[in-house]
Amino acid sequence: MTAAVFPKAVLFDLDGTLLDSAPDFIATANSMRAARGMDALPLEQLRPVVSKGSRTMLATAFPQMAESERHALVPEFLDVYESLIGRHARLFDGIETLLQTLEQAGSTWGIVTNKPEYLARLILPQLGWEQRCAVLIGGDTLAERKPHPLPLQVAARQIKVAPGACVYVGDDERDVAAARAAGMPSVAALWGYRLDNDDPVAWQADLMCELPQQLWQVAAWPPTQRASA
Repeated sequence: MTAAVFPKAVLFDLDGTLLDSAPDFIATANSMRAARGMDALPLEQLRPVVSKGSRTMLATAFPQMAESERHALVPEFLDVYESLIGRHARLFDGIETLLQTLEQAGSTWGIVTNKPEYLARLILPQLGWEQRCAVLIGGDTLAERKPHPLPLQVAARQIKVAPGACVYVGDDERDVAAARAAGMPSVAALWGYRLDNDDPVAWQADLMCELPQQLWQVAAWPPTQRASA
């Protein structure tokens, strides 16, 4: 019987998977609301939609506005967020040890996110990840974004690992769908951001994981294709 091994490579979503960025986003939304004479929103009102992107967060922050008005606020939202990025965010408990565990096992890791690439790259030096993160693909890096498989396929190609020898870890249904379409095993990160009506079981990930600490154990990981020598 073949002994369990860590995946040759692991690709991660960023917001809601590696990074608890909701506090930065609520600060962004509340700055914009304050500028319009509106009261602050509580963190828990915005937190479930963080992984859905800026337009969904704006819909939560400004429900009274027409959709076209909210879409016009996206550049302002991104500018305000950029001005305070990383100020309140933190890694989820267990993530740093998980990354160290993968590195010690000889695994490569990288990030595939729908966050604009320039914003994701601002986070790397804050966390000391410039040399550790082997690849970073943002939502605007390529012609397609998740749930399309292209970002995962390109990331795997850049680190020279077959998609089937990688595992993708993310907290949103789009993450699992992108991995499936790329031929990549997936882990649903249940510690991330979800709406009350989200059903992770229906996503059909290869593994549903409650806490990053579970992935410290080599036996927890879904099987991958054997990487070529």
